[in-house]
Amino acid sequence: MEARQRMESNIVLAIDIGGTTVKGSVFADGSELSPELAAPTFEGSLGAFDAVLAVVSDLARTAHAHGYEPTAIGVGTPGLVDAPFGLVRYAANLKWTDFPLASRLEEHFSLPTTIDHDARTAARAEMALRPALRDFVFIPIGTGISAAIVTAGRTVTGARGQAGELGHVTTIPDGRACSCGRLGCLETYASARAVLSGYVEAGGTANSAADVARLVGKDPLADQAWSTAVNALATGITTLTAIFDPAEIVIGGGLSAAGPVLLNPLRDEVRGLLGWRDAPAISASRAGPRAGLLGAALLGNTP
Repeated sequence: MEARQRMESNIVLAIDIGGTTVKGSVFADGSELSPELAAPTFEGSLGAFDAVLAVVSDLARTAHAHGYEPTAIGVGTPGLVDAPFGLVRYAANLKWTDFPLASRLEEHFSLPTTIDHDARTAARAEMALRPALRDFVFIPIGTGISAAIVTAGRTVTGARGQAGELGHVTTIPDGRACSCGRLGCLETYASARAVLSGYVEAGGTANSAADVARLVGKDPLADQAWSTAVNALATGITTLTAIFDPAEIVIGGGLSAAGPVLLNPLRDEVRGLLGWRDAPAISASRAGPRAGLLGAALLGNTP
């Protein structure tokens, strides 16, 4: 009976692709089966898809070790994602153009694979935890920045599935060079990578944006790098608010772990910029930095 139950279980290999790390975990009927696995997105001469293959292979072995047969793969990925066709049209941080991610994974593992934009994937997890949340923008901040726009409980995908590329909205004309080839994009000022590089370039010493966050209020260089990020992010949120009128802005990704150090000045800055109207609530993701992974598991459960 137990063997039959395991064969009938829905076993999803969930993958969250980031510009720095590929994360994965096995979910059995919606419950996480084992600790999260992770690998560098780029290592030596290997590309991002090599890292994805390695993580999925490890997850499949983990499922088999627990006596389960994987039934699906769910993937959240950055970039311009054509989810119905399983394509990543363009992902600057991953160096992918018209990359058939879903079919490539199906060829390797013979499992049905569903992919979607990482922000929309993470927003799924947030909505699963907060069913009453129906008009919001989810902004994951990690190596890059993007957004998932949800209105009346439905995710806005756009005509080509490319809605939500907040990170590549010009914040400062003729500003910093972005990996997309343009200048002054939001993620060159407010992503975790930008916070760290801004601090280091100013003469500070740190290994991560989290380190910089811990130095806010203690180190003028950290204060300046943080203020630059908050101001740029507030500008982006103000634009989203004027267009979509969300009830709430939910901040996700690794930088959300900064908590009040990020949220308090961000709320103040957004209120100041939106003096002519009420500002939306701004909160940290309840799903936390793992929202993308949890959402990928839900993708794999989608009929």
